[in-house]
Amino acid sequence: LAKPIWAIISSPHYHAAAMDGYAVRSESTVSAAPASPTDLAIGSQARYVNTGDVLPPDADAIIPVENVELVHESPTTDFQQTTPTAIRIRAAVTPWSHVRPMGEDIIATQLVLPAGHTLRPVDLAAIAASGHASIEVARKPRVAILPTGSELVPIGQPIKAGDIIEYNSVALAAQAIGWGAVAKRYPITKDDFDLLCQQVEEARREHDLVLLNAGSSAGSEDFSSKVVEKLGDLLVHGVAVRPGHPVILGMLGKKPHQIPIIGVPGYPVSAILTGEIFIEPLISRWLGRPTSTPLTITARLTRKVTSPAGDDDYMRLAVGRVGGQVLASPLSRGAGVITSLVRADGITVLPRGTQGLPAGSEVTVNLYRRLDEIEQTIFAIGSHDITIDILAQYLAAKNRRLTSSNVGSLGGLVALSRGEAHLAGSHLLDPDSGEYNLKYVHQVLPDIPVKIVVLVGRQQGLMVARGNPKNIQSLKDLARDAVSYVNRQSGAGTRVLLDYHLKLLGISPMMIKGYTQEEFTHLAVAAAIASGRADCGLGIAAAAQALDLDFIPLYQERYDLIIPQRYYEDVLLQPLRELLSNEEFKRTVASLAGYTVDQMGQEIL
Repeated sequence: LAKPIWAIISSPHYHAAAMDGYAVRSESTVSAAPASPTDLAIGSQARYVNTGDVLPPDADAIIPVENVELVHESPTTDFQQTTPTAIRIRAAVTPWSHVRPMGEDIIATQLVLPAGHTLRPVDLAAIAASGHASIEVARKPRVAILPTGSELVPIGQPIKAGDIIEYNSVALAAQAIGWGAVAKRYPITKDDFDLLCQQVEEARREHDLVLLNAGSSAGSEDFSSKVVEKLGDLLVHGVAVRPGHPVILGMLGKKPHQIPIIGVPGYPVSAILTGEIFIEPLISRWLGRPTSTPLTITARLTRKVTSPAGDDDYMRLAVGRVGGQVLASPLSRGAGVITSLVRADGITVLPRGTQGLPAGSEVTVNLYRRLDEIEQTIFAIGSHDITIDILAQYLAAKNRRLTSSNVGSLGGLVALSRGEAHLAGSHLLDPDSGEYNLKYVHQVLPDIPVKIVVLVGRQQGLMVARGNPKNIQSLKDLARDAVSYVNRQSGAGTRVLLDYHLKLLGISPMMIKGYTQEEFTHLAVAAAIASGRADCGLGIAAAAQALDLDFIPLYQERYDLIIPQRYYEDVLLQPLRELLSNEEFKRTVASLAGYTVDQMGQEIL
């Protein structure tokens, strides 16, 4: 609404019957009782009305038709019925019962809706009821989105090394539309100053706001600030916000007909947060409504975080309730990691000068999700396995969210000991007994009753490039000078497995090129090999299959879920327990390379 809505008329604008029945004066009914009914003459003391009819001026109540008995004159024959002459009632009625008095809903001159209100279907009905035939609304702001960069490729086109799929404009347009604007995505403009100026000038003539995406830094092909300087006024270049530091704010055209332009950083997380921080408040101001206020919750950080001293740091978090506390697990900080926003349940802002917070600190989280979704979240921390992602997909259909953090098997057990997760995935081999997980559970969780439940059996082996160009056949080949390796992080079950077998072979880690190069998931190891950063890495067959690598099977291992007893029996985890015996879920997992499900759901402890 561009202007407030004041009622022109009342609703209803007359005293109206709320029921089908007889209009009466309430004082004429005071003596009526079940044992001594009162008769009221139709016409002089009672008048029949339908719902919505005008209340007769001498009446102040309605008696519903089902509460009266009709009184007839004696018929002249057995088959002739006369018109009723009176109604008989057996209970008194109070004044204004079953009557909608004038102004019951809306009274003339009252405020129906304020300016800035976003209209809903029910609002339209109320506006019409208050006597308005037309209203003034804010025009939706027109937002132009100009993606720039010679390296950009449209969605759906073939790509090669060095190409970047242009998807920021999709997210920015969806944001603008969601906030009440009309968005237009322009074709990609290459890094050419004159061409950029031409496109921006064209967008200025037809829009209220121009978003110039990328080129806002200080590189040799970053022209955005120069474009703004040529076509208008450059107001700000760089803000104390991370991610999103190189934001540009300016005005296009000549006064008094200038429009704003925002230079949006190219990294996707920076671009989306720029929308939330700068674009949404501007659109809301134009629409005459308050800036959106997110739902907030107080949560405790699961680990220590650092922060740049001079900037407001927007940190993405996964949030869930474990036991009686709400926990916030920091996600990837990279400005290019769009999945960190996909997985984020909310954002917390570490103000400039904070420089970080220790584990256990309380933070205020601006939520992206509803509170009921947070309450249905299962926190899994521990070893990475592809079946955890499949489990999350199946649980989503059961009104459960599974959010996982890959910190390695030992890190997962430590998280359980701190009360920071509902479950942990683990595959820690005890070299002495050949058993998985039992020894480590007793060591790390001596006082916490737990269930150890088998999820899968899986193959571990060496992942190598397609065709195995280095002719790698076993762990012995890792000691060759020509072979580079990519490892898992310390505490990961795969790292424990590797170290155990290296010791049996008498191979020192110092002999392996790349032993200290670490990744946190099997897929990340596979990606390192597929990209040529390393020749091989120990991992699971499914990860090799996912990235089209060759796989040299070496070991069969068991991957378990470690679940504290208090959570195992909780209703939150009931769908998870049921899935472990679900045949469709088992078939889905068994279809992946290197997996067996014959022990799935078996309780080891």
